[in-house]
Amino acid sequence: MEATDLTGLDLSQATWKKSSLSGDSGGNCVEVAGNLPGTIAVRDSKNPTGPALTFTPTEWRTFLSAVKSGHFD
Repeated sequence: MEATDLTGLDLSQATWKKSSLSGDSGGNCVEVAGNLPGTIAVRDSKNPTGPALTFTPTEWRTFLSAVKSGHFD
């Protein structure tokens, strides 16, 4: 898979969502924004003003498929 350069992307309009399985105890949680055209953004919920990773929808679907199939277990 070829990487897509999404540097400099404006994430100010991102609508961030955290899993309902994440607790409020400050554990290892990520937030995902899927409302940006052509981009899925992921950030650390403990550092919302920090950097975010960005993916194309195809890259994100590929990652989720690998997670669901146990590729990272």
